[in-house]
Amino acid sequence: MISLNARIPEGPIAEKWTSYKSGSRLVNPNNKRKLDIIVVGTGLAGASAASTLGQLGYNVKVFCYQDTPRRAHSIAAQGGINAAKNYPNDGDSVHRLFYDTIKGGDYRAREANVHRLAEVSNQIIDLCVAQGVPFAREYGGLLTNRSFGGAQVSRTFYARGQTGQQLLLGAYSSLSRQIAAGNVTLCNRRDVLDIVLVDGKARGIIARNLVTGEIERHAAHAVVLASGGYGNVFYLSTNAMGSNVTPAWSAYRKGAMFANPAFTQIHPTCIPVHGDFQSKLTLMSESLRNDGRIWVPANMEDVDRLRKGEIKPSDIADKDRDYYLERRYPAFGNLVPRDVASRAAKERCDAGYGVSSTGTAVFLDFADAIRRKGHDTIDALYGNLFQMYEQIVADSPYATPMMIYPAVHYTMGGLWVDYDLMTTVPGLYAIGECNFSDHGANRLGASALMQGLADGYFILPYTISNYLAAEIHTPRFDAGSSEFDLAAEGVADRLHALKNTNGRESVDQFHRRLGKIMWEYCGMARNEQGLNRALGLIADLRDEYGRNVRIPGGMDEYNPELEKACRVADFIDLGELMVRDALQRNESCGGHFREEYQTSDGEALRDDEHFSFAGAWEFKGSGTAAELHREELHFDVVKPSQRSYK
Repeated sequence: MISLNARIPEGPIAEKWTSYKSGSRLVNPNNKRKLDIIVVGTGLAGASAASTLGQLGYNVKVFCYQDTPRRAHSIAAQGGINAAKNYPNDGDSVHRLFYDTIKGGDYRAREANVHRLAEVSNQIIDLCVAQGVPFAREYGGLLTNRSFGGAQVSRTFYARGQTGQQLLLGAYSSLSRQIAAGNVTLCNRRDVLDIVLVDGKARGIIARNLVTGEIERHAAHAVVLASGGYGNVFYLSTNAMGSNVTPAWSAYRKGAMFANPAFTQIHPTCIPVHGDFQSKLTLMSESLRNDGRIWVPANMEDVDRLRKGEIKPSDIADKDRDYYLERRYPAFGNLVPRDVASRAAKERCDAGYGVSSTGTAVFLDFADAIRRKGHDTIDALYGNLFQMYEQIVADSPYATPMMIYPAVHYTMGGLWVDYDLMTTVPGLYAIGECNFSDHGANRLGASALMQGLADGYFILPYTISNYLAAEIHTPRFDAGSSEFDLAAEGVADRLHALKNTNGRESVDQFHRRLGKIMWEYCGMARNEQGLNRALGLIADLRDEYGRNVRIPGGMDEYNPELEKACRVADFIDLGELMVRDALQRNESCGGHFREEYQTSDGEALRDDEHFSFAGAWEFKGSGTAAELHREELHFDVVKPSQRSYK
């Protein structure tokens, strides 16, 4: 039986990280030049890690499948980044940010990691300001903050509705400087398809050049995965179409455990599905809930008239509107956490009060805020978001309430890592969204950017030296060794097998079918019967995929269908693991809502006695069920209680 050792430092929680840094092993500058590190991914986590490690003196290779790191999906983050600066003087602190994150994650996160994240948050803001990130400022020039869900303080720093893009430009500038200095080598348009182990340690990767089709081998003393989340298993999500699970899944197949895959975040404020052949969904930032009020008609007659186009939303009197979040959760109102807001919207729509022609939408209304603050103020805060909505929907939020509905957004599960951010494979690290993170069962808004930059700039550079200090006498690896030969042959065989299937159905058609299975049975709400049905449907889909997928084009050329074919095969296997994880967790917590386990008023019902653990799955071979291992979670500072936002 494998024992999961999180390697959490001893001592009071507020002193663990300081104590760790003081006692960690270091690598001197001359020895750093002898050590090679591979970083997979150039989003906020990957770009910040690669630039920092390069600046420290390591030889770094960084990989991305896009043509430039600037296209990483981190640019899509809109609303902001949390930090415990307490600039508004409204009672915030490192401890409160730590507490809100633990509570928001429904007590399914590791305390020590979350406290470290809260500690590091303030350093992130200082660094990004020094980089020139254009955070919003008060009239006098001081940085300003706004509120986000799950908190009663204003701690979110933002750059209008483009925070992720501006932060990524800062990280990209830092990365570009190290590339120009020769400390970092950028390998773009590469698809990382396998991890290479030598004597049980991660020593390199196998990548496919997306332009030429060449299978490449790259060796290093350590490998860092920063490849993002796996929300595209649902096909329709707010993720970029290229976002995929393949690097992390390759690591899982080589011995890195995959933790909490069922913990998927459904974002409450997305533009609803508007067609059968839509390829992705568009996020409307959670920051809009600061000033937008969410409602549906209180009377079914008004719902019918709205759907028929007989009346406009403004024709419905305030007394005839159900501001259901304000009614159900008066202490937090429209700023409840994402999982709570999403389920509440689904409940209203399931009850028949949805306001779109399909019945799957609620209103996000800014009329009160525009009257109170003025058009220009609202435009300065959210103008680009309003423009994006109008371009997609052909309706102005200044005149008509937005229509929104929950959609798959972020994944809290991922590769299991210890306090050092190392997986169960020595020398293999996972940072940012691709690890099982610091968010438990639900991520609070504005925490993804915080975790990505914390891991890359301030945590991994310390923890990886603990490992590399013992590697300074290890010579550089030969990418022509037998281990690399076997891995490269395995990748080539897999690609040829997919290409030679010669079926009749496109990759996208299979992906869309998988997404419908996942959304229907493992989406916002799950139950035992549906999850068991999903297992059978996924098994059938996998079998058909192996017989009937069609991949046009050649092997040794640019072939996006071949890229997608590998990714969808991995998504099918991941989907099965997600369903198994949801089946074993007989409770409701955060983004995992089992219909059998809820309170009388429809809230999530946790079972701390039996399920206060991180569930880490071990790959046991193709065709064999994965094995579950448990990392028991201990709460010494924050005592778990029933979450309440009322």
